Amino acid sequence: MQLFNTYSGKLEEFKPIEEGKVKMYVCGPTVYDYAHLGHARCYITWDVLYRYLKFIGYDVTYCRNVTDVDDKILKKAEKEGKTPSEVSQYWYKQFTNSMNKLNNLPPDIEPFATKTLGEMISMVKDLIEKGYAYEANGDVYFRVKKFGRYGSLSGQPIDQLESGARIAVGEQKEDPLDFALWKKDEKFGYNSPWGVGRPGWHIECSAMSRKYLGRTIDIHAGGADLIFPHHENEIAQSECANGCKFVNYWLHNGFVTINKEKMSKSLGNFLTIDDMLKNYDANTLRLFILTNHYRMPVEFSDEALTAAQAGAKRLTNAKRTQIDDSLDISSTPEYKAFCDAMNEDLNTSKALAVLFDLTTRANKDEKDAYTILYKLGTVLGFKFEKEGLSEEDTNNAIKVVSEALGQSFSSMEDILSLRKQARADKNWDVADKIRVALDSVGVILKDTTDGTKVELK
Repeated sequence: MQLFNTYSGKLEEFKPIEEGKVKMYVCGPTVYDYAHLGHARCYITWDVLYRYLKFIGYDVTYCRNVTDVDDKILKKAEKEGKTPSEVSQYWYKQFTNSMNKLNNLPPDIEPFATKTLGEMISMVKDLIEKGYAYEANGDVYFRVKKFGRYGSLSGQPIDQLESGARIAVGEQKEDPLDFALWKKDEKFGYNSPWGVGRPGWHIECSAMSRKYLGRTIDIHAGGADLIFPHHENEIAQSECANGCKFVNYWLHNGFVTINKEKMSKSLGNFLTIDDMLKNYDANTLRLFILTNHYRMPVEFSDEALTAAQAGAKRLTNAKRTQIDDSLDISSTPEYKAFCDAMNEDLNTSKALAVLFDLTTRANKDEKDAYTILYKLGTVLGFKFEKEGLSEEDTNNAIKVVSEALGQSFSSMEDILSLRKQARADKNWDVADKIRVALDSVGVILKDTTDGTKVELK
């Protein structure tokens, strides 16, 4: 399996530190607002990597942190008259709900920054003792120039970084390039050897990855916007504190853009996951993202999502047969083609071509095609099971049928009972009115040997 390592700038054969096992860290959310389509791209991408590594036999430990102490959280708390904890806990629940709706698997470990403060303080103390950091009036800074490889990940020479570096008001740095490991904060801070304060953003991930995965890990992933300064600073402080290599493979996904601009909260051009899911299902958003190579930017447009919606429906509406759990798909040519694509730096576009070919063959009743489609499609996180109706969907469906037939219904069971009787009496006018009304709100009825199933389109 080849992966593009941002640090080396080239494709490399993936070889884990410990045979058969993978330690993988992904930078998680700062919980203060809704997750947007840019977040969806990031976490769907690494969800697929996680699923695929497990699929090909690795024992994967996936750690994704939660930043619940940050300037943005504090500002929101002050603005809303809440505690930082109330803000972060509320938005963490919203984030988790959004990830569940996207069918992303939860990480194996999900540490919170506020629960790992002891490890952060310990790492900062190590850096001070080794001469890589210094305290200044309650703040602690990292001495960037003491780490000779600084700038290697982002490919920025130190002299270029120096030309743009500035010391902000209130900062007491020895050098403009130095970055904060600990910030004095007497209002919202925590006790530390340097007074009341809180951690800098970068030290959080270094401390959490060391605690839960070890001093050297296989894969560290995140969005391309984190390469500098976040991941660059992580490397510097981790390698200086630990005295060894921090990460073997650095992986980064590209941006989601609107009108060629990166989607972000600061630019005000973001679309929340929850809002997107009002118009498109999770399979559609997943297909939209996976059609493009993860390292390339993805341009958002209604046209692209409409095309993805059609593709997702084609996959999930493939003619179904009973899943053969006993079928060993590893011996099939489709498995090989799928894995060849995924081993090519997660070439999900090529992998999707295998799924669409299987869809065509499943529709022609080819033996085992649907079983292979289902098993490979699940690796990319697609859901093939039709979603049941929510309470809102059900109430809406009852309302439109009631209006169409000019009579009131109290439940979907009443509607199904009337339809059954109408079909038995060959009253096709009533049966068709029910079908057309339900179709208008995206609800379909499927008659099976086990009865009539009510599903969303």
